[in-house]
Amino acid sequence: MEINTILSQIDLGSYAMPVFQRGYVWNRDQVKKLLSSLYRGYPVGELLVWNTATNPDLSRGEGPLTPGNVNLILDGQQRMTSLYGVIRGVPPKFFDGNSNAFTGLYFNVIEEVFEFYLAAKMKNDIAWISVTELMQQGASKFLQKKLQDNPDNVNFWLSHIAALNKLDAIKSLDIHVQTVSGPDKTIDVVVEIFNNVNSGGTKLSKGDLALAKICGEWPEARDEMKLILEKYHTAGYEFSMDWLLRCITVYLTGQPYFNALSQISSDDIKKALPETDKMIGTCLDHIGTRLGLDHARVLGGVFGIVTMIGYLRYNNGKIASSTEWDQLLYWYVHSFLWGRYASSTESALAQDLNTINRGDGIDGLLRQIKQTRGDLTIRPEDFWGWSTGARFYPLLYLLTRTSHSRDWGTNIELSNNLLGKNSSLEVHHIFPKDLLYKAGKSKPIVNALANYAFLTKETNLAISNRKPEEYIPEYKEKCPGAMETHWIPSDPELWKIENYEKFLEKRRILLAKAANNLLDSLYQGQIADVELQDYSGKQYHEETPEEEEIESMSAWMLDHGLNEGTINHELLDESGKTAAIIDLAWPHGIQQGLSEPLALLLNETAETQAVVSKYGYRYYTSVDELQAYIRNAFLR
Repeated sequence: MEINTILSQIDLGSYAMPVFQRGYVWNRDQVKKLLSSLYRGYPVGELLVWNTATNPDLSRGEGPLTPGNVNLILDGQQRMTSLYGVIRGVPPKFFDGNSNAFTGLYFNVIEEVFEFYLAAKMKNDIAWISVTELMQQGASKFLQKKLQDNPDNVNFWLSHIAALNKLDAIKSLDIHVQTVSGPDKTIDVVVEIFNNVNSGGTKLSKGDLALAKICGEWPEARDEMKLILEKYHTAGYEFSMDWLLRCITVYLTGQPYFNALSQISSDDIKKALPETDKMIGTCLDHIGTRLGLDHARVLGGVFGIVTMIGYLRYNNGKIASSTEWDQLLYWYVHSFLWGRYASSTESALAQDLNTINRGDGIDGLLRQIKQTRGDLTIRPEDFWGWSTGARFYPLLYLLTRTSHSRDWGTNIELSNNLLGKNSSLEVHHIFPKDLLYKAGKSKPIVNALANYAFLTKETNLAISNRKPEEYIPEYKEKCPGAMETHWIPSDPELWKIENYEKFLEKRRILLAKAANNLLDSLYQGQIADVELQDYSGKQYHEETPEEEEIESMSAWMLDHGLNEGTINHELLDESGKTAAIIDLAWPHGIQQGLSEPLALLLNETAETQAVVSKYGYRYYTSVDELQAYIRNAFLR
């Protein structure tokens, strides 16, 4: 079938996307390769469609479907969505993804190559044409318009008319369509077919299949669940549809297996959804109030919450005392510290839920962890990890929030109950990154967990890039005792760059001792009782950690088909010594020879900014400003 015909069938609603299909995930490089292959006549594979009775509940998107039967695309979604977007200039009605992947594709009629639009490279070059513009007008009308706009270019365009026609002819190329149909092709069979033919891509999960079945009887199920997930997103938590479905499954059956839902009526699932939502909220409120873990980055293991729902279910939705809650939270902390659900998630959940259903309680859950861990004592080496993704990062945050730690500059107690559930803390490098990189330290050592402290934004900015041996004495004098509440070693010799590794070693010892004391008190019910707060219904505004901002910016560049830059670029002076460490740099410009050196500097001093400027860099101090510049200069 011709590509143009398939696109027309999509417009008519004869071709659609099944509800269990994942969204559009291709990037610009994949779109370029597809168009290049079609232009050169290379094979790009066939489409697999499922011809089935028209049922809006099985189809994604809001567009109308043809009555009778519809062809649901099982394999080929990424290719057809890309072609639709490039040729039509807009996404198809079933689209779910990032349209930047196919927006702004250009073609060079001389070199016969595809690239995404870059103003500096293409703005004044007649050879670059919009693929979408040519596809919509057709080669003949496109050529006429070009000659009308500028008759002086007639020889150029006539010499490249073959390339224009060849590009336009992509719309008429045939793609083989294989169809599966018949009464025996149930959703289960079709999903199995999909996973078999899509072995190189992302397979459908058991949760996808379970949700597809639920939507067949209760069409609004997905939207209702999305509303719940969006509510938690607003509160600072990030949960998946699969995870929420797992919670519902446990609430209804006491087991984690999705296939158990096939025996549950849609009415029971409807009733279970708000009750499950309420239990999730209860768990988050206790985790936020008692542990201070109040957003996704510090939540630890989300599957521990699934088991907590199983525990609540077994106890008819209620836990008798704050002591019992503290013991359950003690288990929850250890479940993510030791990676209880890091692998074989479903099996581990089944073991823990069976433990609960046998009546073995929290001690039974703890025995499951001890079988692999041995004991639950925290040792200094457990704080050896690095970055905000380290398993013990949430524990460091928990210690800060629950141990009466005080801000070094304001002396404000950083307890979640006093600082407020809508206030966030910033990650502070006790030894500044720039100083450590200049001293030749590696990224894992620079971002070691024991080099982190949580402070208010005000204090974090005030300290900036100063040496610990300079600023620590000042803050110890300004707010006596505050530094010690963050387990900072008291020996001034350890505040010097040359003794950084010894500082880390000593602080790990202090952190391990504090963690064991706090968790023991939690299990024994010795933590002071506090009023339960609504963390699940809050509006959370969190500053993104600097490292994630930098990595996100680099990934954003790649997504837009641009040079991703160099993270932690070492800027050398004339003698070859390190003059500055640039968070994210393009020392030769976004396009080599066509743009000036570029830098992203987050929370850097005026001194560093001056050095970077001296060496000819255009620099930006925020991701938003840098992205605005990139859009204006290279993506228009």
